[in-house]
Amino acid sequence: MIRISRDYVTDCLKAGLEPAAYCESGDVAEFETRDCYDDNDITEDNPYGNHPDGLENPATGPLYVRGAEPGDVLKVEILGIELREYGIMRTSVTDGAFHHLYEKKTARRFYFKKDETAGSYRISFDDKLTLDCDIMIGVIGTAPAGDGVITITPGSHGGNMDCRKIGIGTTLYLPVNTPGALLAMGDLHALMGDGEMMICGLETGGIVTVRVTVLKKAEAGYLWDALPLLDADGSLMTIQSAETLDEAAKLAACRMQRLVAAVTGLDDVNSGMLMSLKGNLVICQIVNPLKTVRCEFPKEVLECYQ
Repeated sequence: MIRISRDYVTDCLKAGLEPAAYCESGDVAEFETRDCYDDNDITEDNPYGNHPDGLENPATGPLYVRGAEPGDVLKVEILGIELREYGIMRTSVTDGAFHHLYEKKTARRFYFKKDETAGSYRISFDDKLTLDCDIMIGVIGTAPAGDGVITITPGSHGGNMDCRKIGIGTTLYLPVNTPGALLAMGDLHALMGDGEMMICGLETGGIVTVRVTVLKKAEAGYLWDALPLLDADGSLMTIQSAETLDEAAKLAACRMQRLVAAVTGLDDVNSGMLMSLKGNLVICQIVNPLKTVRCEFPKEVLECYQ
């Protein structure tokens, strides 16, 4: 199995990066990730950490997938995620819905309790509340077309989408814009609500296991117009980012409408009606340089037309 260590990270997804590893289509690979603070030793007593020159939102990789060419689609099956022993949350005085409430940065560490039999994790929020973790990948993407994109920013290539549905057992489809696709990922969250309201989720590092498969342009069909596209929880989800939530929502909805129309054969009027009846728009995050919204549509409806 291919394994990329946490020594190979980048803060910008772009064509031309030196690959950390190479693989074939269909191979399984492990990515050992740092947290979004670059493992900066943040504690309650030291909310700023010890390494102010660390990378912001480092992504492990990139992985070069042989045979992936521009116009193809990269299918990424998320097979498993193992966490390190703790996660971090930190306030912001400049961003998020609540920054006006805080005069200075503060931080908390939460230590995970792992059920070795089930492979699941929990945290004690306080002496009254214990929460089950729901692990997700915040940053996952391929090299974008054109200029590079820093890893704090989402886009059509993926990146910092902070979509809480990108987790174990799901499949993410990403565009191939450059030879090898150059897949990288990081910014794990042990738990995060839709919106990422304060500024962060429960930020942590760990090991992500994925299977990567190249879908050639001829077989990808309607997928390309819907990317990034997630298959999770019985639904397909288009994930789009823009300067405002309104713009991101419209992009996500329109990309899903095109997908629904392509699969069902319905015209724009009837596919739009079906979208309004069974589609759901959900805010992924409001804190990154571009805001992200996903549009969810149940696969069982699409299967009626196949």
